[in-house]
Amino acid sequence: MNIHEILKYLPHRYPILLVDKVISLEAGKDIVALKNVSINEPFFSGHFPHYPVMPGVLIVEALAQAAALLTLKTENAVNKTDSVYYFVGIDGVRFKKPVLPGDQLILKVAIERQIKGLWKYSARAEVDDQLVTEAQLMCTSRAV
Repeated sequence: MNIHEILKYLPHRYPILLVDKVISLEAGKDIVALKNVSINEPFFSGHFPHYPVMPGVLIVEALAQAAALLTLKTENAVNKTDSVYYFVGIDGVRFKKPVLPGDQLILKVAIERQIKGLWKYSARAEVDDQLVTEAQLMCTSRAV
């Protein structure tokens, strides 16, 4: 999926859209997506000016957006405006290495289970084939 197709599924826009490209996606199973981390990101001017590091919460948000893409694509929910896909839980988050300007953040998310509208995923973010973040995520869709 390129950025134009991603925008058909996710309601996020700059500066909070954190997925640039989908490398692979198997509906109902898993996704591998990409976030190009640029020094021009608005958060780098304050986190930290002397040593810019991508905030961990934004890495987790990028993983959640990849999870949302996987679920929305699985459900074929293009341009869905009658509901919002919410992040409802995070377990076991571990940050192993900082993410720096110039890095390509690879987002890998797999569906563990789906019960009554609640989706659980295993997620990991990597840079240069090295684990930088891992977590268990939970999300759900709610009518607006």
